[in-house]
Amino acid sequence: MTRAAASSPNSLGLAKPAAETRVVVAMSGGVDSSVVAALLKAEGYDVVGVTLQLYDHGAALARKGACCAGRDIHDARRVAETMGFPHYVLDYESRFRAAVIDEFADAYLAGATPVPCIRCNERVKFRDLMETARDLEADCMATGHYVRRLDGAHGPELHRAADPERDQSYFLFSTTAAQLEFLRFPLGGLASKAETRALATRFGLPVAEKPDSQDICFVPNGSYAAVIEKLRPGAAEPGEIVHLDGRVLGRHEGVICYTVGQRRGLGIGGGDSGGEPLFVVKLDAERRRVIVGPRRALSRTTMPVAEVNWLGDAPFVAAPADGWEVEVRVRSTRPPKPARVLPLGPARAMVALLGPEEGVAPGQACVFYAAGSARVLGGGWIARS
Repeated sequence: MTRAAASSPNSLGLAKPAAETRVVVAMSGGVDSSVVAALLKAEGYDVVGVTLQLYDHGAALARKGACCAGRDIHDARRVAETMGFPHYVLDYESRFRAAVIDEFADAYLAGATPVPCIRCNERVKFRDLMETARDLEADCMATGHYVRRLDGAHGPELHRAADPERDQSYFLFSTTAAQLEFLRFPLGGLASKAETRALATRFGLPVAEKPDSQDICFVPNGSYAAVIEKLRPGAAEPGEIVHLDGRVLGRHEGVICYTVGQRRGLGIGGGDSGGEPLFVVKLDAERRRVIVGPRRALSRTTMPVAEVNWLGDAPFVAAPADGWEVEVRVRSTRPPKPARVLPLGPARAMVALLGPEEGVAPGQACVFYAAGSARVLGGGWIARS
């Protein structure tokens, strides 16, 4: 190999041969991260697979439909054996509990609607695991997320995935510019999940037909209330279901059983005296009240955000007088909507939507995108008004 060839960027954008490039792959045991590891190994990279044990291994063995469970650790190990690269399992249970699960429980008890997968990426995978990758002398770390990392004029940029149905940029808004330098997302440019499964079949991976995970890994069957009760026994207290106009309509067994925008399961009949369906519009945990009202009461056009992570080229606080023109997403399943973001300090802002959005709840993420573009400009956490 000539000196010029050796200095040419490899497929991961690093100026060294693939064989001399060590890549730590975060492997959940699912098909996505398994394909990433197999692809890079097939291209000749020095691949090291790492799987995190995030919660009780014994309980995990009995779980279905969630990532990082015991069987998933086993599946990740089988993929490593099939492709012939080393694989390590790291016990991050205490870190995960402290950084993700405890905050999740406390936020729900306070009437917020947290997104623990974002905190896991931010505090465990892209902080603690990245430090481990550097300790292993890795040149970069790769994951199975469907998002694109593109080189821009001012450094690496985060962009939505090519397949809008698989895009996971909402869950990665808190990724910092420094972390983007080290991260790689090989699946972000694929047109569909079918391509990923086809690659898994081509490589003969034992997880080629494995179903996608559906639940938050530590929340079996989506029962948030059951998990909170287990984590904070006796913390859920009964209270009143109150209409916006002050009428007491019924009783509830704990605010943790409800989320903003919920209609079903209120136990107060089909609607108010005017016949309109009722929705949860606010959770007042301090007074143990679930506030309900008509659907129109769910509409919001402004929201404060905190802990802003900004990935734009100019400093966040250097916004024009009327704020940055962006598009924002307040739920992972909703398309971005036009808005303006006005900084209120280095990490706080007010978001003004150009049109109303329903079901905006404290604790959710508000992710910023460049107007008319797939580029992620960061985001923040929706705070109480």
